[in-house]
Amino acid sequence: MKLSDFLTGVKEVEVNGPKVITSFTIPGIDLTINLTETIVVGWIVILILLAVILFLTHNMQVRAVTKRQAIAEMLVETVENLVDSSMGKKFRSFAPYIATIFVFSCFGSLISLIGLRPVTGDFNTTFCWGLMTFVLVERAKIKTSGIGGFLKGFFEPIPLMLPLNLLSEAATPVSMGFRHFGNVAGGMIITSLLYFALTAASTALGLAVPVLTVGIPALLSVYFDLFTGFMQAFIFIMLTMAYLDSAFGSEE
Repeated sequence: MKLSDFLTGVKEVEVNGPKVITSFTIPGIDLTINLTETIVVGWIVILILLAVILFLTHNMQVRAVTKRQAIAEMLVETVENLVDSSMGKKFRSFAPYIATIFVFSCFGSLISLIGLRPVTGDFNTTFCWGLMTFVLVERAKIKTSGIGGFLKGFFEPIPLMLPLNLLSEAATPVSMGFRHFGNVAGGMIITSLLYFALTAASTALGLAVPVLTVGIPALLSVYFDLFTGFMQAFIFIMLTMAYLDSAFGSEE
C-alpha cells in the first residue's frame, strides 16, 4: 500500500490551545478579559471538589463516626503524614496548600475522561501554581534569613555569581510549570496523533466506520490522564515541599 493511498481523504490533525468562549471589555480602561475554556473547566472542577468535600464532611461527629467522615479523616491524615515526613511536624500549616494543589491537579487532569479539556493542559494554570510556590519559598527565605541575608545569598559564593543566582531563582516557577504542563499537553498531542493515524488507516482500508479508533486511543488516554496526571501532581507537591524545606532549613 502506497503512502499516498494511506493518506487519501484524511484531514490534517490540529492541536490547539484552550478556546476563548467569550470576551468582556471593561469600559473606561479599554481592558479585555477573555473567558477561556480553561477557566470554565476550572470552575467545574472546583464545584465538583466542593460537592465531594461537603459530602464527606457533612454532619461530622466525635463519636459514631460515619464511613464518609472516616474517609475524610484518612485523607487529612495522609496529607499531614506526607508533610511530616518531608518537612517536619512544625510545618503542618502548609498541609492545606499541598492538599489543594494535589487534588486540584489530579481532578484537573482527570476531567478529560469525560471529554473536557484538562486545566493542567494550559500553561497558565501550572505556571500560576509554580508562581504561588515561588512566592511561598521567597517569603520563607526572607523570614528565615531576613532581608539582608536574603539579598546577600544572591552574591554567594562570590559576587560574580549574581546573574546566575538570579536566573536560577527566576527559573523555579517556570520549570515547575513547564514540567507539569509539558507532560499533560504531550499526552494530549500523542493521543490526538494516534487517533489521526488510526483514522487514516481505517480510511485506507476502505472501512465505512473508523473501527481502528475504538479502544486503543481510549486506553492511551486513560494512561496519560490517570497515571501521568497523578504522577505529575505528586511530583509538583514533592518539589514544593522540597523547596520550602530548603528555604526554611528545617530539621526534624
